[in-house]
Amino acid sequence: MNSPIKVDVWSDIACPFCYVGKRKFEAAVAASGLPVEVEYHSFELSPDTPEDYHGSHADYLSTKLGVTPAQVKGMEKQMVGLAESVGLAFHHDTIKPTRTRKAHELLHYAKAHGRQAEVKERLLKAYFTDGVNVGRVEELADLGAELGFDRDDVVRSLESGEHADAVAADVQTAREYGINGVPFFVFDNRYGVSGAQDPDTFAGVLAKVDSEREPAA
Repeated sequence: MNSPIKVDVWSDIACPFCYVGKRKFEAAVAASGLPVEVEYHSFELSPDTPEDYHGSHADYLSTKLGVTPAQVKGMEKQMVGLAESVGLAFHHDTIKPTRTRKAHELLHYAKAHGRQAEVKERLLKAYFTDGVNVGRVEELADLGAELGFDRDDVVRSLESGEHADAVAADVQTAREYGINGVPFFVFDNRYGVSGAQDPDTFAGVLAKVDSEREPAA
């Protein structure tokens, strides 16, 4: 059997399409039966968001997008439906808008411990479903402890900015690739797919990559 197909994914914790796209991609991988290795990379859609935003998610989107509260409610309703179509539950009334830089640092901490995928999933659920402020070190440390990491070591890492350079490097690579929206998937360093595409699209790219690889010796 060939080695796993490497898929590099640029995404943000506070990106609903990244969570939906993750589920659609996972469905494609499961259906393909191909071995796939995923590595997540950091991308901040709104690096100017304060750690503690004083307002609702609807207020935040209204200001950020320049739309009315009624328009925001319509957008949220559509997103809830899209999330439900892939088995996710979005609770917009409890979402806490925040800068996601520290959450990305936690992802790199988890990567160093060989558990990035697990932490990525937990962070997305924490933000969109559980109402956790993923910009606060204390709340991120609680998530880390929940998953079995040493809480004090998570705090040490986040407060020291141990993985800040790794986050910045991911962001710079995205810029060099011309990535200006997420999710963005790079297959075997050859093919890029932007957005939360349908599973068939992802499956087609996986099959193409697999067909072009040299047979295993």
